[in-house]
Order: sequence, then C-alpha cells, then structure tokens
Amino acid sequence: MNCKKCDNGENKSLLSTQELVSSTQGMLVLGNGEVFFTSVQTDSRNVEKNALFVPLIGENQNGHKYIPQALEKGASAVLIGKSDFEKDPDFFVELWQKNQNVNFIAVENTLTALQKAAGCYVEKFPDLIKIAVTGSSGKTTTKEIAASILRQKFNVITNKGNLNSETGLPLSVFEIRSEHKAGIFEMGMNRENEIGEIAAVLKPRFALVTNIGTAHIGILGSRENIAREKAKVFNHFFGIGTGFIPKSDDFADFLADSVDGKVVFYGENCDPDVKFVRDLGLEGTELSVCGEKAVLGLPGKYNYINALGAVALGKALGLTGKEIAAGISSLKPMFGRSEVLKGKFTVIQDCYNANPDSMEKAIDFVSSVSCENGKILVLADMLELGKESKAEHEKTGLQAASSGCNIIIFVGNEMKYAYESAVKSGCKKKIFYVEGNSSSSIEKIVSLVKENGCENDIILVKGSRGMGLERFVKSVLEK
Repeated sequence: MNCKKCDNGENKSLLSTQELVSSTQGMLVLGNGEVFFTSVQTDSRNVEKNALFVPLIGENQNGHKYIPQALEKGASAVLIGKSDFEKDPDFFVELWQKNQNVNFIAVENTLTALQKAAGCYVEKFPDLIKIAVTGSSGKTTTKEIAASILRQKFNVITNKGNLNSETGLPLSVFEIRSEHKAGIFEMGMNRENEIGEIAAVLKPRFALVTNIGTAHIGILGSRENIAREKAKVFNHFFGIGTGFIPKSDDFADFLADSVDGKVVFYGENCDPDVKFVRDLGLEGTELSVCGEKAVLGLPGKYNYINALGAVALGKALGLTGKEIAAGISSLKPMFGRSEVLKGKFTVIQDCYNANPDSMEKAIDFVSSVSCENGKILVLADMLELGKESKAEHEKTGLQAASSGCNIIIFVGNEMKYAYESAVKSGCKKKIFYVEGNSSSSIEKIVSLVKENGCENDIILVKGSRGMGLERFVKSVLEK
C-alpha cells in the first residue's frame, strides 16, 4: 500500500489504523479502531507505554501468552494470529474487557505482518538514503565504519547492535524519524530467503556486500547458496540502485551479475584515490583518502578491507576525502569486535561472533603482529556450522598449530576436534583443551593463561557470542 509521508510529530502514531490494517492485511477484531503507537516490540519485557506489541511464534513457545504482560506495561495495540484468536477468542475478549483502550488486529502470520508494517513505515520517508550491508562476516564493523563516515555529512540512523534479522531489521526501521537523512542497516540471515524478506522491508537504494564465506553453511549447504541468498539484497534496485562488491571475493562476478543497476568494486588497488600507508599493528591501519590521512583504529587487514567498502560508499554519496578521513579516524572500537584491551596482558577481544572465515583472518592477523613477548590463542566454538562443523573446527586446529602463537587453548565441545587435529599435527606448542563454557570452564582458562603465559603476552580471544568468552577477558584482566 501507499503510506503517507510522515511528518512524525511527537504526538503522531507511527502508522494510522488504516495503514496498519491494510499493510498487514489484518482485521480489527477488538477495540475502538483508533490505533496509536509510538514504538514496536516483540519482547514483552521491552514494552513501554503506547507500544505496538507483536507476539511471535517460535519452535518452543508462543508469544501470545505474553500479551497480558505487554498490556500491563502499556501496550496500546497488539497484532495477534488469526488462528490463535479463533482457537481461544475468550482469552482475547477477556483481555480487551480489562483494557478497552487497546486495539487487537488479527493477521495470518505475526512475523510477516511485522515485516509488512515495517515496510509501510519505511515508505513514509521517501527522501531517506537507504543503505544495506550484508555478508558472511564483517557486517557490523563495515556498517559502523560507514556510519562514522556518513555522519560527517548526514544525520544517520543504524540498527543497534546486530538487530539485523527477520525480526531485528523491522524493529530497527521503526526507529527512523524525519530528522534522519541516511539509514544504514545491517542484514543477516539464518535461513533461506531471510535476506529477501528483509530487503523487501527496506528496499535499499545502496547495498554493500562484505564477502561470501561459510557462516551458516550448515543451514544453506554451500557457498553458492549463500551467495545466491546474499544477492537478494539487490532485489529492489530496479535499475537505479548501486551495489558495492569486494573485488577479491571469488563470487564478485556472480554478485555483480545480480545487480540491476550500477556496480562499484572495492578493495586493494581498486581506487587510486585510496592508498594504504602502513600497518600500525594493534593500533590499526594508516591510509590516505584523496590525499587526506586517516587512521583506522581497528587492527587487521580484514578490517582495512571492510573500511575500503565504507570509503567507496562515502565517495558515491558525495563525501569529500577530508570528511571520509575524519569519519574513519573518529571511529570508536565496538564491544567484542577487534577490541584491544590492555592490562597485565594485551587482549584482542574478538568474541562477538565467529565463523571459519573470521576465525582464519583473526589467527592470521595475530600471527603477523610483531611482539617481543609470547602470543596466546583462546579459541572457542564456532556455532551454527551444521554438518560442516567437525571439518571446519579441524581446519582451525591445523591453522592454530601452524600459527605464530606459542600457547593455544581450545574451548567448547566443537573445539575438541580442533584440539585433536592440532595435537595430531605434531606441533611443539603448548596446546590445551577445556570442555564446555561453564563458569568453571572459564576459570580453568584463566588458570592456564596465568600458569603458562607471561606479562605483556598478546592474547587473541575468538569464539561465537554464545560461548560467552568476555567472562574470561574480564577475569584475566582483573587478575
């Protein structure tokens, strides 16, 4: 549907009754029909006054049971599943009788309805520069570098943290307001066509792909399938979009062929205006943009490549070399992403996410860093690899064994395969294995580092977010 352009005054509902009902193909089943909401939530714990609550149905639980809590916290409207309403209408009628100012709108599927409503809301900002960032790794880092650059010229909105999924992206776009001139939204996927669905919400005019790797290969089966899914970010270009593609990726040509619009390749030696100056080790990378010096405060060549994508985007949007350099240099490290923390040890905390590609790059980087002291790897499970998990962890074990690090600690159930392959390789490093990721497991890692490491050693801490390695970092720096 066509949604009216938004003036978005403080007392204006994000969507009108007609817009919400029409976009979701829903039906007002209870309420006075005067829908008013100023935020959207799928988690009842986050609901505030005048929120639209959207209960989702997962494999293990049905969010409809949390509607009473959402109403207690001030929800003013609720999207409900038609089948849930038909199964137990008395439940909803009783809730409405106690909250007669609340409107209940029945829809076929609450997740789809959330996405459709979000898409309608985005249409209210036709002048917003809409940018999507996707890829197997480096999405959040690239998004943050790009945002830091574009803030030199525009009022920018991004998704918070990694709210980039089938639910996270729709919730994020509901944060757009009239003062925003550019929106940079990260898009992730955990299943087939997730990128297609959320690209349909944003309909980006610019889209940047970081790489095609093996993250979620256990779900999609092959890198070819991953590339096909990531290319759906270009679905809504219709001849006027611009795709930014990493020239060195072996799927670069495939991605370029998927762009109905302009293609900009980025990477080393792709743009004569952008020059690598020197590697600053743990302090990052120095580069120049149109003759302007910039220092990217994130270490590692892989972060430099991510920055080149953001630079290409900035140039396409008309920023000067001075503005781009200022944006790069003003970037602050993000929690758990190539974050360098110093205490008795120098810790590279890179444990917000992990997949075979990012793991390989991180180990390569630490191996390359010049250091008078020792280097320690603390590597935890890479999750969501499916049937590929054993083989990929074994590869990590072999890479760690041949790295320039003298102490290696493998952590978690899947990293047992890495440990076994490292031991079988016959390397002479100190190699340890810690099962699981319980509190006692974390304490054991701390003890191993204290007993075998030396002051000022560099420690790479890398693993999937679910492994909770930040607990080790906190403990080892304190002790």
